[in-house]
Amino acid sequence: MKLAGVLPPITTPFDTDGELDLEGLRHNVQSWGKTGLRGLVVLGSNGEAAFLDDAESDRVIATVREHLPKGQFLIAGTARESTSGTVAATRRAADLGADAVLVRTPSFFKSQMVPEVFIRHYLTVADAAPVPVLLYNFTAVTGVNLLPATVARLSEHPNIIGVKESGPDLAQVGELIRATPDEFQVLVGSAPTFYPSLCLGAIGGILALAGVVPELCVKLFKLTTAGQHVEALNLQQRLTPLARQVTSSYGVGGLKAAMDIVGYVGGQPRKPLPQIPSEGFEQVRKQLELLTKMSHSSGSSE
Repeated sequence: MKLAGVLPPITTPFDTDGELDLEGLRHNVQSWGKTGLRGLVVLGSNGEAAFLDDAESDRVIATVREHLPKGQFLIAGTARESTSGTVAATRRAADLGADAVLVRTPSFFKSQMVPEVFIRHYLTVADAAPVPVLLYNFTAVTGVNLLPATVARLSEHPNIIGVKESGPDLAQVGELIRATPDEFQVLVGSAPTFYPSLCLGAIGGILALAGVVPELCVKLFKLTTAGQHVEALNLQQRLTPLARQVTSSYGVGGLKAAMDIVGYVGGQPRKPLPQIPSEGFEQVRKQLELLTKMSHSSGSSE
């Protein structure tokens, strides 16, 4: 299973009553399916997985599987705080058609989440999983860090095929690549550092920004892998301000607002997550307009 390319960790749309908007999800999946993405990641951090119950999570996986074009991968987030809960969610996701699962580190009892605990947890999940497992490290949210040495040990398991490293620390990305076998797949989750991560040897990205401007994220991947580094760096620099707005500055609310602006179904985050403030919405809108103008100008000069 080769994941080289770009996959967005897609949002979960809700209606005005806060219930799942599966029609909006269908619209988004079908639209993303035409943009050159390698696949979709559901029920990640940007998918507000922490706010969905098991029945809702299963409906999201089933809906995406039904409408995702053939040849594109469906990766489902199945992390729970307990090992047994993660195994159960992983088996359900596989039954519903997920091609692989993305398993975030458990983190509630932070002081006890030491390397040996992570290793036992992930090996148990990988042994039980009917589909390949991707590790998921997101220290900014979880408060724990899946160190490269731990990932290296886990990479020896045949059913653990890669890791999503969501932090912006390029040194850690580089160490992950050096510490793991060539066939182990390192993907990054930080759009502002996507280009340098690819240069270090990452094979792709699971990028929130790709849910808003998928074609540009795919273009950045293709330019970099083709060795067109001047053009790739220029595009990275154009994408970075918007990436920071829709993730670091405004979070899920900002990401969903940007999606609404460009024609996807974003909607409101599920409470207690806040909506983007009106001034933030205007900033995101202006940044999208600027990116569009810059892209058109660049395209006309090539």
